[in-house]
Amino acid sequence: MLFDYHNQHIRYNPLKDDWILVSPHRMKRPWQGQQEKIPENSIPSHDLSNPLCPGAVRSDGQVNPDYEGTFVFDNDFPALLEDGPEPEDTGHLLRSATARGTCRVMCFHPRSDMTLPLMSIAEIRAVIDRWVEQMTELCPKYTWIQIFENKGAVMGCSNPHPHCQIWASSFLPNELSIKDRTQKEHYCIHGVPLLVDYTRIELEKKERIVVENADWLVVVPYWATWPFETMLLPKRHVQRLQDLTEQEKNCKR
Repeated sequence: MLFDYHNQHIRYNPLKDDWILVSPHRMKRPWQGQQEKIPENSIPSHDLSNPLCPGAVRSDGQVNPDYEGTFVFDNDFPALLEDGPEPEDTGHLLRSATARGTCRVMCFHPRSDMTLPLMSIAEIRAVIDRWVEQMTELCPKYTWIQIFENKGAVMGCSNPHPHCQIWASSFLPNELSIKDRTQKEHYCIHGVPLLVDYTRIELEKKERIVVENADWLVVVPYWATWPFETMLLPKRHVQRLQDLTEQEKNCKR
């Protein structure tokens, strides 16, 4: 008898080495909770009071150049600094360690009312090229580089101007440390990178594919936790952004 996945079950996340509870039948329950409305406020294309706009004055008094493409600068309120004092050793239960790094902001476009989905292929390619430049510069110095975008006020984005954060650190964050271990273990046992193996399975099953082209695959991961969650996977083994080919960077369907 085949198991009906509409019933409750737990699923294993091989990247995080943990299990999640899946209860599809709970989607039928009545909902009278909060419902978000689409924001009606319009965003001006350029506003000199916005510290991310071209020509604007930032909080530290620096003036942004009149950039026409991407623009990268050191975060005025960084979570990590390149230098700092060594913390005291306070015992085996109250442990601390040195944390060093750098935090940068990268603007995608000079217009505040623009987002990545609305940008041209050439403009998106310029963003990818700048990401590669940043990775190439920071990789030799730091253990981990994270490029991320908090999209929308509900996710904690403090400015609507299209931008991302680039954080480089002297340590591997907790979740990434786990994923580093699980992928090493998978490779030692199976002789194939974990995500290469997973990509092959999803391409064979064709059950969770959102979109794909010759070089890339977007899937809802088998172990998805969030209501809206996708994973972008290259169709070959790629370790770093700077290892992408020109065709993979162009990413045309």
